[in-house]
Amino acid sequence: MELTGSASAVPALAAAYDVVRQPLGQILPRLSRALGGVVPHVAAAELSTHCAHSPFKTAGDSAQAGRITVAELHPLAASVTAGEPWQGTVRIGGAEHPVLAVTSDATPRGALLVLVRGDDSPVAEQDSAVVQAMWDLVTSHFDRLATEAVPGPLAQSRAAAGERARVIAELTEAHATALSGLLGVLRSRGLDDAAARAAAVDLAVNALVDLRSERELDQAVAEEPAGQAFARLADSLRPMLRYSPVRLELGAPDSARPLANDVAHAARAVVRAVVLTVLEQDGLSRMHVGWTLTENELRATVRDDGPGRISSCTLGPHRVTERLEALGGRLDMDAVPGWGTTVTATIPLGTPQSSPEDPLGALGARELEVLTHLARGHRNRVIAQELHISESTVKFHVANILTKLGVASRGEASALFHTVA
Repeated sequence: MELTGSASAVPALAAAYDVVRQPLGQILPRLSRALGGVVPHVAAAELSTHCAHSPFKTAGDSAQAGRITVAELHPLAASVTAGEPWQGTVRIGGAEHPVLAVTSDATPRGALLVLVRGDDSPVAEQDSAVVQAMWDLVTSHFDRLATEAVPGPLAQSRAAAGERARVIAELTEAHATALSGLLGVLRSRGLDDAAARAAAVDLAVNALVDLRSERELDQAVAEEPAGQAFARLADSLRPMLRYSPVRLELGAPDSARPLANDVAHAARAVVRAVVLTVLEQDGLSRMHVGWTLTENELRATVRDDGPGRISSCTLGPHRVTERLEALGGRLDMDAVPGWGTTVTATIPLGTPQSSPEDPLGALGARELEVLTHLARGHRNRVIAQELHISESTVKFHVANILTKLGVASRGEASALFHTVA
């Protein structure tokens, strides 16, 4: 439904109801369409900092909406006052455009909606008030979902936030690794300017290639053999120490056991973070990195012969402990002044999502959606219609749900869902 300028109460309420009943990913596009008759615009952008699932969203003309960035929205989020619509011209989507921006304080950290307009004619006060009221209602709806989330949406939000954190951490550590290698070249006294320049270019090119190839591999596999996972770690560590006086010793795991992707990711990320910290020490000549697999755990160890003054606080900026705790792991340190430091990261090989504290954690996002409908008593045909999938696909998801939850019937699965909820 689309509102018109100076909309009456009944159409406005009907449009609001139509917006908030949409799935989370469709709320902004539907809101944009609903407001199109009130404030014509070519694109809409949202910055909802309380939302872990996807705080930044765009809708509208793909050529315009696709160029909008989070960095362009932050100044508006910081300057627009809640309840006071602002209109003017800003740089958004890479060019200057007239916009109408509204902020809601329905959530503690606020939420911003920006309508990118096609002309700079003033928006009537009553029309901007409609936009503000609609955004306050939508934001209140978001806040309720966040504070009263049922297991399905809550698990989706946590999964999305965890994945975003993982990607950010991986990119940060990959860049830090490449920069450490470049610094090693620049600090080397054994290379003249031409050789140092060639080595730096070679490291930079290899870092770009490695980033692309790792991204493609990560998208292709859910598990990888422990030896292969360690080899990828070794390949990322060697450039860091290629021109360093520190000798790197590697201890590959004596096992072909497959590792879950999140475990392999975490082990590599934690080791790289520890290695970066270790290399900041003076008087270091040797470092050993090794992985050991037991029946239930992966132990990643970094041992050096430095001054022995590293502490868990030193590793704080890399968020090593938080990353391990997310997988049910722990970090142990043994530092002996004058003899060196041994850092051991222990990661369980079982899936922490299946722990008693989170019985639904083993389910995927689509399976959680299907389970939510099962808990409401919906049959396969209704679920298929609601989720826009075939009935056979619903049956496939139901079978997986029963297997993963360890229950024998749809009723037991529904009961478990309501118990958690």
